Amino acid sequence: MVVDRKNDFAYMQRVMDGEEPLPENTFRPGSNPAPKRAGTLSGEDRILALRNALADFHPRHHETLGPEFARELDTRGRIYGYRFKPDEPISARPIGKYNGIVEARAMQHMIDNNLDPRVAQHPDELVTYGGNGTVFPTWQHRALTMRFLEQMESDQTLVMYSGRPHGLFPSTRDAPRVVIANGMMVPNYSTPAEYERLAKMLDTMYGQMTAGSWMYIGPQGIVHGTTITLLNAARRLNLENLEGRVFVTSGLGGMSGAQAKAAVIAGAVGVIAEINPKAVQKRLEQGWLTEATDSLDTILARIEEARDVGEGVSIGYIGNIVDLWEVLRDEDVKVDFGSDQTSLHNPWNGGYYPVDMTIADAQKMMVENPTGFKQAVQESLKRQVNAINDLTRSGMYFWDYGNAFLKEAGEAGADVMKANGRFKFPSYVEHLMGPICFDYGFGPFRWVCTSGDPGDLERTDAIAAKVLERLARKAPDEIRQQYEDNLHWIREAGRNNLVVGSQARILYSDLEGRLALASAFNTAIKSGKVHAPIVIGRDHHDIGGTDSPYRETADIYDGTARTADMSVHNAIGLAARGATWVSLHNGGGVGWGQVMNGGFGMVLDGSSSTIRKARSMIGWDVTNGLARRSRAGHEGAQFAIERAMEKDKRLVVRLPHEPNMARLRNI
Repeated sequence: MVVDRKNDFAYMQRVMDGEEPLPENTFRPGSNPAPKRAGTLSGEDRILALRNALADFHPRHHETLGPEFARELDTRGRIYGYRFKPDEPISARPIGKYNGIVEARAMQHMIDNNLDPRVAQHPDELVTYGGNGTVFPTWQHRALTMRFLEQMESDQTLVMYSGRPHGLFPSTRDAPRVVIANGMMVPNYSTPAEYERLAKMLDTMYGQMTAGSWMYIGPQGIVHGTTITLLNAARRLNLENLEGRVFVTSGLGGMSGAQAKAAVIAGAVGVIAEINPKAVQKRLEQGWLTEATDSLDTILARIEEARDVGEGVSIGYIGNIVDLWEVLRDEDVKVDFGSDQTSLHNPWNGGYYPVDMTIADAQKMMVENPTGFKQAVQESLKRQVNAINDLTRSGMYFWDYGNAFLKEAGEAGADVMKANGRFKFPSYVEHLMGPICFDYGFGPFRWVCTSGDPGDLERTDAIAAKVLERLARKAPDEIRQQYEDNLHWIREAGRNNLVVGSQARILYSDLEGRLALASAFNTAIKSGKVHAPIVIGRDHHDIGGTDSPYRETADIYDGTARTADMSVHNAIGLAARGATWVSLHNGGGVGWGQVMNGGFGMVLDGSSSTIRKARSMIGWDVTNGLARRSRAGHEGAQFAIERAMEKDKRLVVRLPHEPNMARLRNI
């Protein structure tokens, strides 16, 4: 058996220290490389980029690596350290296959899942999802981080600066084992142009929401939320179910790949456009997409066929979303629901492709003629919005999916604004998730069985179902529907074949549910029913971790939607309460500079000390967000925070006294 020495991190450290020769550069591009990063560096900045890349290597290697890194910078727009990418595909191995303390081995498991080619969108460039959601800036940073984790003791903390490990620092056993910051900028210099310049110099990194915090679990990470969104959209229109209802959207490449699976689970006719044939093929092979075609005539025929028989199906259109919307309008096809999940947080570098242009031509134009490319994107957005507007006048319910679609369409001059200056279409948080889920503390709790054993995942599903059955029986009327949705979800999870990569699961849960699930999992590990530690965490797309005026906090109307106190406090509080690792990000689903995220990972090992920390941490994670929503005047959040205070008398939150708004307007 050939051993891939680039996964031997002690050896890699010796290489960097000059004690071993460089490994052979065996890199060959994979099947879906990221587009070349647009823009160039000035002479001095280019020198600094090369300096920063070489600083981790002994001078004996500089003569070889300097020109190599320069070629990468010039031809790919970034330095990736391709030489140090492992030759064999990366995947999350069972925790016992890693070295180090338990917490460190669990984090290595999570990191490798983020870079698994089955999971990652552009694995060669360390991009997990969203077109530019990055785990590490370069492959040498991955090797250094994994080596630090192998060496870590239980009273040390690894400090990560935008994917670059600064080292192990003395701490305590109750402190986080890793603290992560991604994309943070001094406010006076916090501009997209300055971020792009510093990212090329390896000084900062866009970690998306869960890529740079090592908590991504593949498209499953959002499939439950997408399913709930569709179900709640039907409920808003007083529909009993989605049978025979048509949902049209776009995006299958990264996290957007969940849309196809969610449509089938919800029973809808899902039609999803994706311009990249490789992304479509990947979803077909994984079973996340039912069928695909590049023929619009076939799409139209399949819509009518599936609608007539009430078939729950996902139909991939291999082509541009603008073409799909326009033919649906021109042929007067009845579309019930519509949205968009292209990566419009990254519109000028592959997140959105203009209509009437091949991928190859678009990728060439975005580098050689960025001004022309921007104009082409904006013209396409205007055409897309025109078609959507026509279909909504015929009864389609359209929502913004928090991907900066309305923001970028509005800046392009598309017809998306009301006379009062607000968007004419709602954010899905405003209409579908905020008032039904977030206000009551329900968000995307997730867990990963680090044994890698599907049997462990099956056992945790059964444990979760038992916990939810008990909680659903006594749930108040305000949240009974959410519990019933969750119970149905977890009972069906196994047969829906959701796993891509690690043995992971996601479940929307409130404070009481998360506490009960964590406790039950910890007990199962202690008894040996589950054979290895479990990592618990959440998507940052949750009630308390994210300040995002175009998505998670789009329904905060007290003026604080553009402030970031909550997310910063979230990360500080998680660290103080014993999370295994914590993260603070500038950037998320709607782009760098538009969002602040606080997040965590927690390793449950069956010990009493672990569950003590988990309870404290989860309590803070949820009630921090509930308190903010309550202060903004949300009745559901006031109900939920009052309920939390009744259960824990140490929690004391001041509730708002709502004035008469009509009277205020007359003062």
